[in-house]
Amino acid sequence: MSFFQFFVWGAWLLTIGTYCLNAKGWSFPEFGAIFSTLALSSLFMPALTGIIADKWINAERLYGILHILYGLVLFYVPKVDDPDTLYYVIFGAMICYMPTISLSNSISYTILKRENYDVIKVFPPIRVFGTIGFIAAMWTTNLSGSKANGNQFLIAAVAAIALGIYSFTLPKCPPPKSISKDAGIIEQLGLKAFTLFGTYKMALFFIFSMMLGAALQLTNMYGDSFLSGFVNVPEFANSFVVKRSTIILSISQMSETLFILAIPFFLRRFGIKKVMLFSMLAWVLRFGLFAYGDPSPIGTSLIILSCIVYGMAFDFFNISGSLFVETNTDSSIRSSAQGLFMMMTNGVGAWLGSIISGWVIGKYFILPDGNSDWHGIWLTFAAYSLVVAIFFTIFFKHRHNPNKLVAVHH
Repeated sequence: MSFFQFFVWGAWLLTIGTYCLNAKGWSFPEFGAIFSTLALSSLFMPALTGIIADKWINAERLYGILHILYGLVLFYVPKVDDPDTLYYVIFGAMICYMPTISLSNSISYTILKRENYDVIKVFPPIRVFGTIGFIAAMWTTNLSGSKANGNQFLIAAVAAIALGIYSFTLPKCPPPKSISKDAGIIEQLGLKAFTLFGTYKMALFFIFSMMLGAALQLTNMYGDSFLSGFVNVPEFANSFVVKRSTIILSISQMSETLFILAIPFFLRRFGIKKVMLFSMLAWVLRFGLFAYGDPSPIGTSLIILSCIVYGMAFDFFNISGSLFVETNTDSSIRSSAQGLFMMMTNGVGAWLGSIISGWVIGKYFILPDGNSDWHGIWLTFAAYSLVVAIFFTIFFKHRHNPNKLVAVHH
């Protein structure tokens, strides 16, 4: 389940930019709007489906139905020929897909706990299969020659429907018998946690989460389109980087699996504020190395280095941020505080990042010949991340208490 959960996303997530920008020739603002549907659906769908699974329907059945619907919508994508229609089609697909990420976690937890497994020990190695699935899908799309055509969506659609059917064979996960009255839509949408904006430190934390959330998907949006674009440079047209761009980018996901394992050590050693700062500086490097990367031998090594840094950039922020919320909020609003953290990063932040980046590139970085000034684009993103890191260092005050974190980890 974990493998296919991310396989059905990875088949197109990094190559939809190549499809829309390079193959279809649509504009950056048009593509930015299409990509923003990921964030829009993250704002409300996981909470709504969480409530449905908690009250009315077995989680594994809801999960199966959503994946089958997601697959059916994806089958339609290659038939769409204008960006406005694709916006609604991808939005429909994301409304079905986004809630399955949290559902797959709750199904895993329910089954493992019922079988008396230690979730903290057993779940991470299972979740790693999700990352492996994502990498396998990227490789499948690339090696089958589908990164610039509609077949990437068909690969995902077939796998999603297969996963949907398979999920009906999973052990039953019925709604819990006793339902806490507190965990209604207000808490699940993170609305109860808005009281945290009343404290200076938490308000700042959520504002910085949103600002960094804007950067989280930028290389997923534009990375493959950037590398595939070198096909227009005669000396690079047949290079490995152009032909196998998705395989090179999959190093980013491989790096994630290593950095996830390093987080406990870094947190104990440096504390949450420094770990989050490392993440912000890693984003500066991620974008900065892309700015100077190309398919030449030195340029390729810079791109690979950027992919290695990505694990630290992405995971150090997401996971340490979640731990910060866990250790700095009252237990009565902890789940809604986590909801608010997700909403600020993957919802509001990622939505702003998709829309604003598309507009900025369209306005300032399209050259007179119609090509994109990728060097300038990546440097702008790097400068943005650096400014966020500087403000974070100055304004965010937090004292490191190693004992508090050790308690969370064990």
